[in-house]
Amino acid sequence: MQIMSFPEEAVPLEFRTQILDLWREVWPSGADPAHDPALHPVSMILVDDGHVLATLDILTKQITHAGRSYRAGGLSTVVTRSTARRRGHGHHLVSAAHTAMAAADLDIGLFTCDRPLAPFYESAGWHTLPGTVLVGGTPEAPFPSDHPGMDKVTMADFFSPRGRTHRLSFEHARVELYPGEIDKLW
Repeated sequence: MQIMSFPEEAVPLEFRTQILDLWREVWPSGADPAHDPALHPVSMILVDDGHVLATLDILTKQITHAGRSYRAGGLSTVVTRSTARRRGHGHHLVSAAHTAMAAADLDIGLFTCDRPLAPFYESAGWHTLPGTVLVGGTPEAPFPSDHPGMDKVTMADFFSPRGRTHRLSFEHARVELYPGEIDKLW
């Protein structure tokens, strides 16, 4: 087994096709998992003998919070093939993404997940930000993670000295992520 990373637009076709199939397995709406290129999507895939077992995307952008600018990244479209679940593949990939993001030029990593998945992400190095809401969408059409009917929590880690210094400003806060209309929340 190996983990491979590619800019989203450079994922080899044999893997891209499998990623689309995997996506349709979990989200049968038939949506294409392509992200807004402005978010510099990087696809990480866990491959065993040419077969994609798990995949996720890392999205990045500059954000402003509490009057300070941060280079932020987040996880999106995290999924493990149904026949490969409960074997640690998702954990292995999410842990590798955490390590890659910590090694990148990011101040903070943050994203939302369904509340029951928080322990899974915590086991892979992420931390729940208590009371934090990510505001996605755009300033003109905001899409907050506390939207009625959504049961999300915000996960994060602070990678740079700047991020760690201002960690508390992210707790119990509304963080204006604004990734746009394509990704809404990453």
